[in-house]
Amino acid sequence: MSDGAATLVIGLGNPLMGDDGFGLAVLAELSDRWRMPEDVELVDGGTWGIRLLPLLDGAGRVLFLDAVDRGAEPGTPFVLQGDELPRALCLKLSPHQIDLREVLALASLRGSTPTDLVAVGAQPADVEMRHGLSPALERRVRDVAGLAVQTLAAWGHAVTESG
Repeated sequence: MSDGAATLVIGLGNPLMGDDGFGLAVLAELSDRWRMPEDVELVDGGTWGIRLLPLLDGAGRVLFLDAVDRGAEPGTPFVLQGDELPRALCLKLSPHQIDLREVLALASLRGSTPTDLVAVGAQPADVEMRHGLSPALERRVRDVAGLAVQTLAAWGHAVTESG
């Protein structure tokens, strides 16, 4: 990405850990159903951890897609902004893994935190070793993709539905 003002939409999670793969399912929904303008890049961030840092360095705005454990009813959608992000996006599957909270802290120390940071997601039902989403999250993929589209539109991006 060459323009520092560009927007990244980063899907997070591990599809081999049940509902932890929710962010990637929403990213796939966006890719399949919506046309993004040239200044919006869809990125499979998977379980990249610290490797996300260079992406944040070059972005003006970042929209994260993820399973968000807020202790709510499974499938409850969330839109988180600003200071809410580091507290909410800190699910670790391993004690050796760097979580997004730590990546955002490093970006802040480097002075490269994007101007706008938002996360959309939903409360997972379970995060365990299995492939596929729970029914509660499977039903929310399209809704949360819609929240992502609304966020992009609020940022001035002309996102249109495909076909």
